[in-house]
Amino acid sequence: MKKVIIIPARLDSSRLPKKVLLDLKGKTVIQRVYEQCLKVKNVDGVYIATDSIEIKEVCETFTDKVIITKSTHQSGTDRIGEAVSAIDCDIVINVQGDEPFIEPSLIEALVNSFSNSDISMSSAMSKINNIKDLQNTNVVKVVTDLHNNALFFSRSLIPFPRDVKEISIAKEVLEKCLFYRHIGIYGYRKDFLLKFVNMEQSYLEKVEKLEQLRALENGFKIKMIEANSSLIGIDTREDYEEALKKY
Repeated sequence: MKKVIIIPARLDSSRLPKKVLLDLKGKTVIQRVYEQCLKVKNVDGVYIATDSIEIKEVCETFTDKVIITKSTHQSGTDRIGEAVSAIDCDIVINVQGDEPFIEPSLIEALVNSFSNSDISMSSAMSKINNIKDLQNTNVVKVVTDLHNNALFFSRSLIPFPRDVKEISIAKEVLEKCLFYRHIGIYGYRKDFLLKFVNMEQSYLEKVEKLEQLRALENGFKIKMIEANSSLIGIDTREDYEEALKKY
């Protein structure tokens, strides 16, 4: 099987404009992501997909694997759907362009998940260990079945511990229940991805603004891989300042 990584990158971001071009100690965020992906074993190529000429010109200073896509895409998945249509491959890993600390081992785990022929789509999660993340609606939560297939994703607290009187009491909540945050990295079989991007947006997807719910609502499974730690994605100025401290 041929396996590729595609990094979708757009210029506009409502919370932090041009975030993928921000400098992280001499290299842009998108270059840091790209270089982490190059460390992944057993993949046949790493590509960047963007509709921005500015991003394209910056990326061409460190790679020639840049694909220009339409500007009308509503999500990164739609963007990689267009990009991958012209690439000879079987497995596609979608790595977000604002995750400079993505662990190569986690990407490899997603690639390896497709050794099971029943899996069409996979993603990742990590344990939540603090109340702040539980209460943060920007931290997407996920619950799974006994086989680590996703049951639901939500910006709300799931599962909800009915017998805990005060959700704000971190020790009690975290001792009684397990909570997982969703990490926005995805793996797809190419044939499934091309079907997925042509499905209509589903009801729950529109309500939660979480496109992975489209797969669940259409009856498909998402295999969840547990990561050892949460990643620092760059969505806000505060995230960027935290990222700078790590370099």
